[in-house]
Amino acid sequence: MTMTNHNEQNSYSSRANHNPQNKDLDAESIGEEGDVKDGDFRHAILSSSQRRFLLVALIAAAFIRIVTLGCYPLTDNTEARYAEVGREMLSSGDWIVPQLHGVKFWSKPPLSIWLTACSMKLFGVNEFAARLSALVPALLIVLLTYWLAAARYGRDYAMAAILVLVSSVVFFVGSGAVMTDAALCLGTTLSMVAFWQAVCRYGDKGRVWGYLFFLGLAIGLLAKGPVAVVLTLFPIGLWALWQKRWKKVWDRLPWIGGSLLAAALSLPWYLAVEERTPGFLDYFIIGEHWRRFTQPGWAGDLYGSAHERPRGTIWLFWILAAFPWSIYAIGSWVKFPLKFRAVFAKLRDMDEWSAYLILWAFSPMIFFSLADNILWTYALPGLPAFALLVSQKLLDAPLSGTPDPSAGRKARVFMACGILTPLVFGLLITVWFFFPFKNSQKQLVAAYLALRSNSDSQLVYIYERPYSAEFYSYGKALKAGSPGECRPFLQTGARNFFAIEKKRLPNLPEDIAQRLTRVGTYDKFLLLESRN
Repeated sequence: MTMTNHNEQNSYSSRANHNPQNKDLDAESIGEEGDVKDGDFRHAILSSSQRRFLLVALIAAAFIRIVTLGCYPLTDNTEARYAEVGREMLSSGDWIVPQLHGVKFWSKPPLSIWLTACSMKLFGVNEFAARLSALVPALLIVLLTYWLAAARYGRDYAMAAILVLVSSVVFFVGSGAVMTDAALCLGTTLSMVAFWQAVCRYGDKGRVWGYLFFLGLAIGLLAKGPVAVVLTLFPIGLWALWQKRWKKVWDRLPWIGGSLLAAALSLPWYLAVEERTPGFLDYFIIGEHWRRFTQPGWAGDLYGSAHERPRGTIWLFWILAAFPWSIYAIGSWVKFPLKFRAVFAKLRDMDEWSAYLILWAFSPMIFFSLADNILWTYALPGLPAFALLVSQKLLDAPLSGTPDPSAGRKARVFMACGILTPLVFGLLITVWFFFPFKNSQKQLVAAYLALRSNSDSQLVYIYERPYSAEFYSYGKALKAGSPGECRPFLQTGARNFFAIEKKRLPNLPEDIAQRLTRVGTYDKFLLLESRN
């Protein structure tokens, strides 16, 4: 996307003559103090009006995302489950072992749960506070991506890159969803940015970046577990092998001291949970990190269900996750000649920067291609690099110092794609006000709270109790696993309420059904009241 006027391009063409395809880490690219001269790559690309568009689009995306955080209910199962775990952590005061229903929750490490609990402590138990725990890591990811892009090619490239990032569907949605993926992506992004800087710089700056690389690993270990280390070292290992940089990688990073730092920051929590709840390490390391991905329909999940998919489905998920930019990328890449010699020559001559971004962007899909249980959010860790790649492709002519005859068309594509996801999301939230959101118990619980006569009136879910019912009732919604368990609540004389899926209402015994009066219908659930 050569979004620039020809007069402006001529004014800096002498600076743009530097070919960014040169090998980045060769000795001649190192300055007097041993630092890569990133400034050699930086020059103006966009016109003032185009910069204003980028700024307005970024502000609009941020505004829509922040304003809508508390505008719709927490959804079952994922959002409501993690929000409830955070609420229970805050309520119980136990910041070591996460809990769900008052029982140990071994599914994920605590970083995102800590963030959720802290946010609720500051802003109350509500949707905004719960989702803010994802927005904060997302903003840090944006800053890291901006910094890396600006250091490489300047602020114009950086602004384009972060617009691509924030307008990708999975990033925009995930930055306001109560999940662990945003915290994981923060850890992997910090490590990947720090690695590049560490191998490019000598001296104190290089050492600092080296330790920040291991800080990112620690964040990943506390966000999602060992998979964070795999998603980081996998592309780095491939890059070192491809570019023959093993010695540089070994020399530039403080492997011993950094590993001790990562262990000191993350290992104490793992050991503390194992000591207090024996069996955690076996379930989490072997179960969640091996059996989940190697056993189709893994039945050992204690807190949900396995998401069995045909192998390779992650690439289809990536198209949705990176939309609309995935469509642009596919449309651009299919033009690449598919002859073996051309592909081999392209890969052989690829500069280290582009090779690094490609491996970073697509290693999650490569890694999860053989997994049976996957989610679309697994593509998220590669999106910062994908945003850098797309922006580099769109801005390729100014970076190489040559005119681009398709500048106008590329500019229109960029503008349309950059505002598409935020606007569609905002429209969907607006529609929700007229057609109440499904897959949440917020309205049913609110109706119960409005109708109950006093605190003795209880809400009992028959057969199934969604996580959102626990969250919105502050953990007071009860569960009757069978109709027989309802009878004690019908004999107390109190005005109790019951919730059951409409399709299961005929399963109630006649003597119980006769003592219940329908209050209202809320999506697939009925709210019933006991007759005294």
